[in-house]
Amino acid sequence: MLLKSILETIVNDNVLHSKWLNTLSFMENAGAKKISASEHKEDVNLVILKHAAEEHRHAYYLKKQLEKLEGGLCKTYKSHELLTPNYTRFYLNALDIAVCRYLKQEFGLSGFDLKFAAYLFVTYAIEVRADELYPVYQEVLTQANSRVTVKSIILEEEGHLEEMLNQLKAFSTDWEHHAEIVVKIEQEMFNNWINQLEIAIGTTFSGVIA
Repeated sequence: MLLKSILETIVNDNVLHSKWLNTLSFMENAGAKKISASEHKEDVNLVILKHAAEEHRHAYYLKKQLEKLEGGLCKTYKSHELLTPNYTRFYLNALDIAVCRYLKQEFGLSGFDLKFAAYLFVTYAIEVRADELYPVYQEVLTQANSRVTVKSIILEEEGHLEEMLNQLKAFSTDWEHHAEIVVKIEQEMFNNWINQLEIAIGTTFSGVIA
């Protein structure tokens, strides 16, 4: 199934839609915590603080959107309240580890320098993904006349992507080459996640909530 078809199926099912919103909220929250974990103890710039704060706000905003759906579902981030919980929980960490391995090999970085470089490239890849995913989700929401909306997130994610581009340009003159490789790493992980999501939806139709 294509992403839009999967999202159409999700949005048309209240339980699936609740879990989807909660899953996105979990991932935004995980991203915010990952950004904060990459901060230097003293050398913290305004862009990093702004980015972490906005990712936390996205997690909160998506959680609040659940109130627009019936059933009062997904109060926590427990596994039964997420879609593809195992893949979802380890998505960002797995990407971070793979990117750290690549950057260490290419740049010989370690310690905070490696952590910060990973923050730049991982966040860039995630922002590219968000720039693709959220507009498709919003299109499906609009077509379904859903009260849920992610328009404000789309605008902020576009700003995040521009900020990451500026930081990457300052990091390396050859940033595009490395960013392309990191995006490919993320794409493979996203494909696996989507495949599991499709399986979860199919399982749900057979009477079991994945």
